Amino acid sequence: MQCNKCGNIAVYFNKISGVALCKKCFMKSIEEKVRWTIGKYGLFEWNDHILLAVSGGKDSLVMMKIIAEIEREFPQSTLIAVTIDEGIKNYREIGLKLAKKYAEKFGVEHEIYSFKKFYGYSLSEIVEKAYEKKLPHHPCTYCGVLRRKLLNVKGKELGATKIATAHNLDDEAQTILMNILRGDVERLIRLLRAENTKIPGFIPRVKPMQLIPESELALYAYYSNIELYSVDCPYSHTSLRDEIRRFLNIFEKKHPGAKYSIYSSFRKISQKLAKNMVEIEFKRCKYCGEPTTRELCRACELLEQLGLI
Repeated sequence: MQCNKCGNIAVYFNKISGVALCKKCFMKSIEEKVRWTIGKYGLFEWNDHILLAVSGGKDSLVMMKIIAEIEREFPQSTLIAVTIDEGIKNYREIGLKLAKKYAEKFGVEHEIYSFKKFYGYSLSEIVEKAYEKKLPHHPCTYCGVLRRKLLNVKGKELGATKIATAHNLDDEAQTILMNILRGDVERLIRLLRAENTKIPGFIPRVKPMQLIPESELALYAYYSNIELYSVDCPYSHTSLRDEIRRFLNIFEKKHPGAKYSIYSSFRKISQKLAKNMVEIEFKRCKYCGEPTTRELCRACELLEQLGLI
């Protein structure tokens, strides 16, 4: 099979579009899609100080590589990669090593912040306490909420104007289905409205790879000689997201384009529904002072339930 762009031997075939691409053209297509997404949704401004949330996984390393290349064209903007050390034994150490290695390779300043130093407890210790108290929350709930807060707090200290995360098309489709199954569509719409929106106390979050399937990012990482995690997070396989991921992968195989259809359809629906929603009124968390719609921010609420504050 030949590349539809240049005629060389193809290494990738898109079942939806019918386009075949060689290695060079495939990699260029991913980079162009990131550029298109940034321009389409106005994710960055020419003088942004961008914080890259880099876990050390393939998606975040690919994001760092591509964004670093793009931002060289805009010398007024700056980049800094931040890795959160949640304290997951026999797992997080690998990500820290990879994040540091590739930040140096791509010429991006890199900082590491830990749950243990910021909250006083590692994620493993928090999960253990949650089990002891028989609390219903999954480890991924604590991880996600506490990580987002730490990124926002440290991002403000670093002077960041945007936080870029490596969420891909699979992540977006999974999140939509998860919130629908939980009956929490309103929360999802509010999250979508908050993307790239200036809210006092919050650094706008942007997702430059939201239109790229995980499989394509994995292939891009392979051709970029980016090392992959050798182990999975010990908590991930018991989460609802993992069940949704497996279901969507099977469904996508039978019905190519399903993930994008879920993402695109809900985007259109949310834009219409958002017009009838009341604007969110933000307060300040009574414990930490971070913006919240309630008396406590979600992070402090979880920590209070654990008896850690």
